[in-house]
Amino acid sequence: MPPTLPHPVADYLDRHHVMTLATCGPDGPWAAAVFYVNAGHTLFFLSSPSSRHCRNLAQDPRCAATIQEDYSDWAKIKGVQLEGRASEIRGDEEVRARQRYGDKFPVVGRLATAPMAIVAALAKVHWYRLHAERLHFIDNSLGFGHRDPIDLGRD
Repeated sequence: MPPTLPHPVADYLDRHHVMTLATCGPDGPWAAAVFYVNAGHTLFFLSSPSSRHCRNLAQDPRCAATIQEDYSDWAKIKGVQLEGRASEIRGDEEVRARQRYGDKFPVVGRLATAPMAIVAALAKVHWYRLHAERLHFIDNSLGFGHRDPIDLGRD
């Protein structure tokens, strides 16, 4: 059974929408913001397989990501830093990711009523899973630079 995330971390992931995904490839390091949905410490996102970050992941699945708000007061900073491995998904796992994603982002879940531009864009993307292996929850309200490490292990 996969480890359970502490409530503050699970709640934070559920309430936020965008992660900055960091990869590395032949042209060096790269970061891209992507919408995500999570199931525990596994995050699902969609993207074009021709994007630089997806090309990088095809060569090396190791990656890192951050999820945070844009704070102006350092004492209020909270966020998640994680590292793991990402890969393209298909079949039943893709179906479950699409359903979960549609619950969080209704425009994706109701394609019959979505704008044609969204439908056309979704026809070109692939679905990916980022399985977090290590995670840090940052909460500066507990002290400057306070980070709670969470070791999630590998599947």
